[in-house]
Parts: sequence; structure tokens; C-alpha cells
Amino acid sequence: FLARYGDQLKADAVVLADSGNWRTGQPGITISLRGIVACDIEVRTLDHAVHSGEFGGPVPDALTVLAKTLASLHDEKGNVAVKGIATGTADPLDLTEEELRKQTGLRPSVRLIGDGGITDRMWMRPSISVLGIDAPKLTESTNQLVPSAKARVSMRIPPGQDHEAAMQALIDHLRSHVPWGAEVKVEPRGAGRPYRVKTEGKAYDALRAAFKEAFPNPAVEMGQGGSIPFVFDFAKAFPNAALLLTGASDPFSNAHSEDESVDLGDLERSVLAEALFLQNLAG
Repeated sequence: FLARYGDQLKADAVVLADSGNWRTGQPGITISLRGIVACDIEVRTLDHAVHSGEFGGPVPDALTVLAKTLASLHDEKGNVAVKGIATGTADPLDLTEEELRKQTGLRPSVRLIGDGGITDRMWMRPSISVLGIDAPKLTESTNQLVPSAKARVSMRIPPGQDHEAAMQALIDHLRSHVPWGAEVKVEPRGAGRPYRVKTEGKAYDALRAAFKEAFPNPAVEMGQGGSIPFVFDFAKAFPNAALLLTGASDPFSNAHSEDESVDLGDLERSVLAEALFLQNLAG
């Protein structure tokens, strides 16, 4: 798309509104994004299911193999155990553990995982999530040794980390941690580069001035743990354009979850800020 319509899309500034605000009523200017790599892992121990009572003991089931493999992705503290992935530090800003717990709905007994500051772990260190598992449902399960099981694994990678190297490191880790000689297949599912944004120049000055007028609180330069892979494509296609990452959402918007929403007051303020930004940029 960019290659085909690039000449028509050339601009001094590109506003990518897929990020968000620091808090409700306090705008955010995103300065970094983590990248992402994902793959599917399938393990197999048997040609077919067999009776768990008759053969359980010496014969391993695939779901247990998969569980042990996935458990190897983190150390005892919850740090990512895949070797060779870059780490960095971020401005801690004023985010507290208490606020993070409220934002996420973390259950009272659950501890935070990993080493480093909270913003370090969210923006400048890798994280791994198991997104889904293919295995018998509880309602469909029976007393058998499951012959095969499959999972989708996603790893967020910080700025400074090559996405292709990260994918290979994740695949190598999974292959090398499958126990008991089980068969394994790992299939890459896609990748996106991390990105660090330069927030200097006329366009960013115009954006800051617009936020100052439209919002009751000053703008915060913040990282984002999520990924927007096409930001790199825009940067490559328009190397002289300022890329401005912002948005109307906030930590309570429940992105990618039920009841995803935005604060209507912030949406109104964001619309006003966009108009003021265009006015400032043209001035």
C-alpha cells in the first residue's frame, strides 16, 4: 500500500492514533514500542490416544510435555528465560504497583513477576505470553493419554532487539526444552519490529502545545509495551516525516478485552487537540 500510494501520502507529519494516554485526562506521547514475535509449538508422544490407567506411568502424555516446555520460558522470578534477548531501562515516571494492580484487575494474592522497575518490565524488557492451547476441553476429556497438544506463544521484544534473531532464539529455546524425547514442530506465526521514536522538531512542538491547551494535565512521554509493526514501514517510507504516536485510550480502556472503551471526555479532548495541532503545525 505504501509503495503504491507513497507519493500521495507524503507529509511533514504522520499521526498514528493507535497508542494511548498516560491516564484519563493526561495525554501521552509514545516514544517507544516493543516488537513482537510469535510461533505455534506442537508436541506429540503417541500415534493415538491410549488408556491412561493401563499405560500411564511409563508413557508420557503430550499435554504434560507441553506444560513442562511452556514452563521453561520463565525463570523462578518470572523473568524471560530465552537467552540473548536485549533489555533496557525506562523512565519510571510516577506509576506505582498499587495503580498497576487497579489498571489490570490483578488478584490480591498474585505477585508481580520479573526484575527491574515496572516501566522497565513493561516497555524495555521482553515478555512472553501463552495465547492459547489446543487440547481436549474438560467437557470432552476422558481417561486417556493425550497424544498431541499445541500452543501459541508470543514474545514482546524491546527496542534494540532484532526481530529475526528473537524469533530464532524463541524457537531454539522451545525445541531444546521439550522433555522425554517427545516429537516437536515449531511454526513461526509472524513478527513485528520494535521502534524508538524521536520526539524533536516542529511537529512535536505543535503537538505538545495542542495537548497543553486541550487537556487539564501536561503530556507525558511514555513507552508502550504493545506493538505497532507498521510504524517501521511508515518510517522507512517517509524518513523525513515526524511520526507522532498517541491516542484517546487510557489504561482502563480494556484494550483487547471485554467492554473495550474510551473515556468520552478524553475522546472530545483528543479531537480538539488534533484540530489545534493542525493549526499549530500550519502556523
